[in-house]
Amino acid sequence: MAIAQLTPTERDAALATLPDWTLAGDGLAIERKLVFTDFAQAFGFMARVAIVAEKADHHPEWFNVYNRVEIRLTTHDAGGLSKRDVALATAIDGFV
Repeated sequence: MAIAQLTPTERDAALATLPDWTLAGDGLAIERKLVFTDFAQAFGFMARVAIVAEKADHHPEWFNVYNRVEIRLTTHDAGGLSKRDVALATAIDGFV
């Protein structure tokens, strides 16, 4: 079963519920940048997200340097944003 890409209306409604996330310049993903106290906190956060992502079989694109974590969520099978990205972003927000 194909994963449906969010319509512009669905995308805008989802972004309204995710105030810390921004639409990527290409319009195909949402992004968030986080800063933690140190590497251990950043890595611990990433480990918690990894467990949820693995269970959902939906993995973030991310980048980490010391205390900074940058996250990009998109659904490649949908060609852009899907409900899976919104669900993972919501779960991520619960860890911050």
